[in-house]
Amino acid sequence: MKEQLKGYIQNLKQRYHLKDYRFSLIILVTALSIIGVFIVGSAQADLQWRQLQGVILGLIAMFIISLIDYNWILKFYWVMYAVNLVLLATVLLFGETVNGATRWLNLGFIQFQPSDLTKLLMILFFAKFLMDRERDINDKKTIIQGIALILPSLILIYKQPNLSNTICLALLFCVLMFMGGLSYKFIGTVLAITIPTAVILFVIVIQPNQPLIHQYQQNRILAWLEPEEYESEEAYQQLNSIKAIGSGKLTGKGYNSDATTSVKNGNFISEPQTDFIFAIIGEELGFVGCCVVIIMILLIVIDCILIGMKAKDTGGRIICAGIAALIGIQSFINISVATMLFPNTGISLPFVSYGLTSLVCLYMGIGFVLNVGLQPKKYES
Repeated sequence: MKEQLKGYIQNLKQRYHLKDYRFSLIILVTALSIIGVFIVGSAQADLQWRQLQGVILGLIAMFIISLIDYNWILKFYWVMYAVNLVLLATVLLFGETVNGATRWLNLGFIQFQPSDLTKLLMILFFAKFLMDRERDINDKKTIIQGIALILPSLILIYKQPNLSNTICLALLFCVLMFMGGLSYKFIGTVLAITIPTAVILFVIVIQPNQPLIHQYQQNRILAWLEPEEYESEEAYQQLNSIKAIGSGKLTGKGYNSDATTSVKNGNFISEPQTDFIFAIIGEELGFVGCCVVIIMILLIVIDCILIGMKAKDTGGRIICAGIAALIGIQSFINISVATMLFPNTGISLPFVSYGLTSLVCLYMGIGFVLNVGLQPKKYES
């Protein structure tokens, strides 16, 4: 056993070089996660230790995955696809229902949200799928196959219902297809069709008795359009979130504020440790704290893109772009909801919000990005 371990370590040393390990990315995600641990502790003290456990578990998973050849893992892309669909179907059949949504599987010691894992598995799946069809990416057959393969996940997540993750996954799929090599002509055609269609659908969903979305989802959209008419109900949380962020001014009211008028202590928003954690950052750390978090997220996204630009193959490039897009899209949606740029829809702020499933999956994604950076272009698997 010892000889096998020594041989494996020696093989890693020969294949990978320490100078290629992207320590800047590790430092950024770790620092942002530490900020998240403190903010989660401020929002709800009894969850701080669990969040720290999630960070530690995520770091271990990231380190292990970073040393495994991503091309070897991509060989099992159909297995990953099947596992994803089984998990999502299991949620609908046996999942835990909380606040009218069935999104979690209760494993006894922890509640697991498969939709968070879906985003990572779909990045890996389409990295291999598109790499194998790189020359045929603009063929109608390949495009139709790609859409057909993502649709089951979108439908199953939407059925939970989980509109925010459905939108996030759909946008992520578009980025993956673009990185696979879609022509600008095709993209232009799609946008010319999609934008008017989206406008028409938006007009439909705000009409009375529309069949497309749930009533509570429509109310959130209407509250976003006319917040003054819903200020005591659907718009209540977002309006209070804006007030909290504004009240922090430049440097905030101070970490872990115990004032009864604070957004967390006054019950002005529900679940401040997850969907509206940016409101806590704004109130306690002010404009400076908000900027620090946003800049760190931006630097993480840029680091992932830079690693992808040096990837040895299309699969590596798509993995890095996918993880960068996932972090960027989730962050944009979360912060936009907290600042009322978007209607209220729940999604976590990467590496900051409470949620072990999301946190560990994001760290796993960073592990794959790190491995892409460790793979020299001259090396062929």
